[in-house]
Amino acid sequence: MTGAPVQFVAKDAPDRQFLLDPDLVWHSLEHQWGSGHIITDRGAARWNRPDRQEVAPNSSVSHFLPSEQLALTVKRNVRKDKFIERYEFTNTGFHTTTVTSVGIQTPFADLYESAQQALQRSVHAHIFTGGAWAWVLTQPMSGTGPLLGLVLEEGELWGYSIESRNRNTSSNARGHIVLQVTDHARNPDAFGGQPALTLEPGQSLVLQWQLGWYGSVDEFLSATKPPAKLSAVSAPISQAITIATNLSVTSRTEALKITPSPEGAEVRSACPGTFTIDIGGSSRTEIAFHDPLAEVIKRRCAYILDHQRAAYRPGSLAHAFVPVDTATKLAQTTNGWSDWTDGSERIGMALLLQMAVRRSLIDPALDAALEGWAEFAVENLMDSTDAPRRGSQDHHTGARLYDAPWLAQFFLERYLHTGDTNHLHRAERILNRAFALGAQGFLAIHFSGTCVAVADALAAAGALEAAQQLRGQVIESAHHFAARGVQLPPHEVFYEQSIVAPLVCLFSDAYRLTGDHVFLEATRTALPWLLAFGGPQPHTRLYGVAIRHWDGYWFGLRRQWGDVFPHYWSALTAEALLGLPEELLNAGHESLAITILRANMSNYFPDGSATCAFIMPTAVDGVPAHTADPLANDQDWHLAMWLGMIDKFNLSD
Repeated sequence: MTGAPVQFVAKDAPDRQFLLDPDLVWHSLEHQWGSGHIITDRGAARWNRPDRQEVAPNSSVSHFLPSEQLALTVKRNVRKDKFIERYEFTNTGFHTTTVTSVGIQTPFADLYESAQQALQRSVHAHIFTGGAWAWVLTQPMSGTGPLLGLVLEEGELWGYSIESRNRNTSSNARGHIVLQVTDHARNPDAFGGQPALTLEPGQSLVLQWQLGWYGSVDEFLSATKPPAKLSAVSAPISQAITIATNLSVTSRTEALKITPSPEGAEVRSACPGTFTIDIGGSSRTEIAFHDPLAEVIKRRCAYILDHQRAAYRPGSLAHAFVPVDTATKLAQTTNGWSDWTDGSERIGMALLLQMAVRRSLIDPALDAALEGWAEFAVENLMDSTDAPRRGSQDHHTGARLYDAPWLAQFFLERYLHTGDTNHLHRAERILNRAFALGAQGFLAIHFSGTCVAVADALAAAGALEAAQQLRGQVIESAHHFAARGVQLPPHEVFYEQSIVAPLVCLFSDAYRLTGDHVFLEATRTALPWLLAFGGPQPHTRLYGVAIRHWDGYWFGLRRQWGDVFPHYWSALTAEALLGLPEELLNAGHESLAITILRANMSNYFPDGSATCAFIMPTAVDGVPAHTADPLANDQDWHLAMWLGMIDKFNLSD
């Protein structure tokens, strides 16, 4: 017995698991709630089993001796309707000790056993570690029901790390969340800097938080007593961000200009980037400023053409676009790794270039490169039946339904640019072949929207029967998923935001096509599932950005698991929100969509390079993180989607 809680149970939702089930094979004893580690200049240690314990009906005191020079006392009690925990580390030695890492295990049940299990039993853990301004909101994946909130009351949390992220847990579990008082020992620069803490003999380091139940996100945020309110967490460099606070607002970079304002402070930047701001000396967060969308696209397209074309290969293969190591500018070979192929998500580069050419954002003379890519795609990314292949060297993996709408999008854009109806009918055949392969029961990204767009183009070209066939198949698919409810099929990950966003889009598209209120109600039901993936953290990489924690491994060069913030597919939430039926759409949805799109601008750099994954935690399984992977790979979908939203929803940039 350790005195630590094994589960938090809400009266109104007794089946919901807010903490990981102890029976999970990878949820080992040393990861149970309140266990942890400490690193000092005199050694490192973990604690789990108390050396001594005092237990009363509504309280307990656990005593640990992690080392000869350090004592830890953990006090737990119930105060009104809140559960209070206090961690007190005391230097019991005769010498000054420097503490460089303290991590406390908080194993929230952020995992995907299946869509049904996730929606009925699991939670998303939205983490904000801004020093004294720190909290965790654990929200049911269904988006409904009681929320469990952890709010820091005393001390500081400057970061978080993740443990148990490897091939064993793979993509369906976020791992063990470890809240870090500091992680200076492993990653001193993470989250704007991790402090080294000095403890004199007899001196103590104290951390105290409370946990309680909340009926809404707004109720929880009010309980956190925020020291500041930001007008935005990201903005174009032409705009200012206002910070309402009665505390000082400072930054350690000369790039930011901070001036007093009636509300508190106004922050501007002369250059793009993400920047740490300090509030009152004990709290901080991160904001971002970005260049205009058109400029970012121009630079990115130039970089793709200069560094990501496989011009060294023979024949049509030379027209492919491939990942590149931005540190060396060396193109990455496939290496038998499906997420480094010249197809699949890399189609986004070709689509971005085609969209940019059609909108005169880049030199129309570059159209020759796109004609070459179209030839490459026909010869290498599809078989003779127009079924999609994952890449030119991945014939053995079979058809990949995810790729069908992406190929169809490219050929539709090609048709709209050239007027060549062969491209339009190619897009039509790709989609019909996908339906023949079972796409009506698969939630492929962009599928319903691409079908509707191709159908509209076919109708405008006089192919009314072909257009109606595509629309009818979209409606059939929507009926299929409306009948399934929470029993969504597993995809490459059992349950994820990039399953739910296409589901919301499918229902919205079907409602527009039919006016059938079955689809309106299905959209209304699924929308909270989608919104629950994104948290309310006042941080440019986090606010509204969907949790996704595997792409650094599958798509990156460093092959590192762990939370990716922001991930470009978070833009799917923006797309789904803007495409909602009028009965459900509100101004807050458009504001959130713009915030998500702006957050993803942090993945592109002034020279046109990019990163496929910024791994957020201070460390993952002990390996330093909080860094951008050097591989430019699949992130350009965000820019292509933003361009598409400008056209479709009259959205500004």
